Amino acid sequence: MSLPRSTILAEPAWRPSPQAKVLWAIENAIGIVVLLVALVVWTVLDGDHRGWQLVAGLALTALAVFGIVVIPLWRFAVHRWEVTEEAVYTRVGWLDQESRVAPISRVQTVDTERGPLERILGLATVTVTTASSAGAVKIGALDLPVAEQTVLRLTAIAAQHRGDAT
Repeated sequence: MSLPRSTILAEPAWRPSPQAKVLWAIENAIGIVVLLVALVVWTVLDGDHRGWQLVAGLALTALAVFGIVVIPLWRFAVHRWEVTEEAVYTRVGWLDQESRVAPISRVQTVDTERGPLERILGLATVTVTTASSAGAVKIGALDLPVAEQTVLRLTAIAAQHRGDAT
C-alpha cells in the first residue's frame, strides 16, 4: 500500500540560503576571536608557560578550522525546510540533529527575525509559533525575499485551515 506524500515523513526539500555558510562561519569566528584574545593576554602576562601557550595556540588553530570551515559546511548539508499545505517541516543541527513537523492546524503566529549579521548578509529567520510544548519551529538563514514569501504563504495556508491551533 502506498501512502500519499502528505502522510509520509520525508526529508524536507529546501536548503537555507548559501549565505548561511558565511553566517555560521562568522558566528563561530566570533567565539574563536574571544579565545584568541584570551590566549594573547595569557601570552603577554605570563612568559613562564610558553610550551602550554604553544599547545593552546595549536588547539585554537584546529578549533578555528573546524568551527569556521567544517561546521558551516556540515550544517548546510543537514539543514532543510519545507512548507506544504499540511505542515511545516524542518531538519537542523550538525552533531545533534532535530527534525520537526508542525501541522498547519497548530500554527498560531508566523514571524520574521533578523539579527545584525543576518541583516548584513540579507538573511532572515522565520519563526512559526505553534500550540506545542516543544516550542516554535525556526527556519533559519533564509534569503530575505524567500523569508517574506514564506511568511505570506504560511499565513495564507493557516487562514484556510481555520483551526483553533490548540
